[in-house]
Amino acid sequence: MRTILHLDLDTFYVSVERLINSSLQNKPLLVGGISDRGVVAACSYETRTFGVHSGMSMKIAKELCPEATVIKGNAGTYSKYSDVVTDIIKEKVPVFEKASIDEFYADLSGMDKFFGAYTYASELRQQIIAETGLPISLGFAQNKIVSKVATSEAKPNNQLKIDSGQEIPFLAPLSVKKIPMVGLKTYQTLRGLGVRYIKTVQEMPVDAMKSVLGVNGVTIWKRANGIDNTPVIAFSERKSISTERTFDRDTIDVHKLRHILIAMTENLSYQLRRGNKLSACITVKIKYSDFNTYSKQLKIPYTSADHILIPKILELFEQLHQKRLLVRLIGIRFSHLVSGNYQINLFDDTEKQLNLYKALDLIRDRYGDRSVIRAVAMGSKTIGRIQNPFNGQPPVVLAHRKE
Repeated sequence: MRTILHLDLDTFYVSVERLINSSLQNKPLLVGGISDRGVVAACSYETRTFGVHSGMSMKIAKELCPEATVIKGNAGTYSKYSDVVTDIIKEKVPVFEKASIDEFYADLSGMDKFFGAYTYASELRQQIIAETGLPISLGFAQNKIVSKVATSEAKPNNQLKIDSGQEIPFLAPLSVKKIPMVGLKTYQTLRGLGVRYIKTVQEMPVDAMKSVLGVNGVTIWKRANGIDNTPVIAFSERKSISTERTFDRDTIDVHKLRHILIAMTENLSYQLRRGNKLSACITVKIKYSDFNTYSKQLKIPYTSADHILIPKILELFEQLHQKRLLVRLIGIRFSHLVSGNYQINLFDDTEKQLNLYKALDLIRDRYGDRSVIRAVAMGSKTIGRIQNPFNGQPPVVLAHRKE
């Protein structure tokens, strides 16, 4: 029998800000882009009664809750606190998955043979609270989906255990919006069919759900019935993504090198977003004609945004590059990867910027990752990937690409 623990730091950005500044306790708080064109990255529970939610335009959020304090936020600070929590979990559980900067799964299967797994999970939660000062909620069940929903029901700063065999009764009275994967569009479709509660989905034939929502309908039906065999993916599974190019002729053309670096960064950033990943460390590598190889790395706040990564990569290149030396190979690497959506980095960006990334990535998803690129990257024709590097499949073996 599987035993899955889900941990979720409550209103993580808000909690960190309150930890840093205790005067913000119990006050409505918005974290995100501070201009009217910015986006809400996180909001306190006090603002939610006014209809505020993350991803909303900051202008609308301030209109709904004018008394809220608005903070720009600092991704680097949040990354550090996330790492502290990660280190505590890493020391205490056999297998864990860092689903995002503030969300974790752990597989405690078999631990009941030695001590109570739920008691152990409860003690882990209390340790995190004691050592970090951050509120965190816990869900405990047979699989990831039910444990995640249990955490949602336990919030704020609480815990909930769903015993084996109680999955269906637990889920039945909840809104269908509580099922992971049911977004606004799917919810509206289900409401149009008269489906409001999970119980109704449980009572529907799976074929009916499939006819309305396709393959996703089958997945939603299974989740509504507490069926989920998704494994906990070990945090150390994949930590980096990289690309490099060897030149047919060694070059000192700095403009060419910069343009290739921009093309590489743009493409790898898209791969991160496509795999729902964020990077916290970037590296630039240069091999010269004498085969001497040098690299330089920089730790950064978690991100997958081109406009943040490209200047950082170029900055590393300027620090590393030795002018007048012929370059044989150049490459970049993004490491310290975790799962997470680009939206969590929206402290400087606007809603327009977020929508732009979504639109560009939709075009790339449909027509290929080279279908829309920056003008300076047009000369780097060999930069692109055949498949999603985060789909769990082994990489395609290709001849070494050259410029």
